[in-house]
Amino acid sequence: MHIETAEDKSGDTGDKTGGIEDIEVRDAVSAPDAEGKPRRATRRFPLFTRDTARPEGGGRAAPRDAPAPARQWPILTVLVMAGLGLLLTAFDLFRVGTLVIGAALLVGGVLRWLLPDVGMLAVRSRFTDIVTYGVLGLAIVLLALMVQPSPWLVVPFLKDTLHLTVSS
Repeated sequence: MHIETAEDKSGDTGDKTGGIEDIEVRDAVSAPDAEGKPRRATRRFPLFTRDTARPEGGGRAAPRDAPAPARQWPILTVLVMAGLGLLLTAFDLFRVGTLVIGAALLVGGVLRWLLPDVGMLAVRSRFTDIVTYGVLGLAIVLLALMVQPSPWLVVPFLKDTLHLTVSS
């Protein structure tokens, strides 16, 4: 990427490693395009979206010099809990395993709510992530509690609704 300097205008073919004071900015420039050339910044919205902004809270959860797992501990916590739930389900502990999976999503929602930077756990806006993790986690937990046989949670109106839809 080359930025036009005062030497370029004068026609000097000398060394182009002049100081920062030699740089002349003609207009606003944003991030480089695919070829590495600077693009002109505009206030208009683009017709086609070429990239997306990182969601708020999408920064590192630990300092840059920390190892990669330490920087991404929030998503690793949720993934380990979900993996444990899948393992429990594979060992024929279906109800407990699905409760752990639902709890993992709920923990993800709480981490997204409480922490300013959660790394890759941030997928969308903070509000959307919290609502998505919370609704899906709560639904999985409630379904795990109501699974047959011998449910731990009985919701009477759901039982009546089921009997109205299924005839014997």
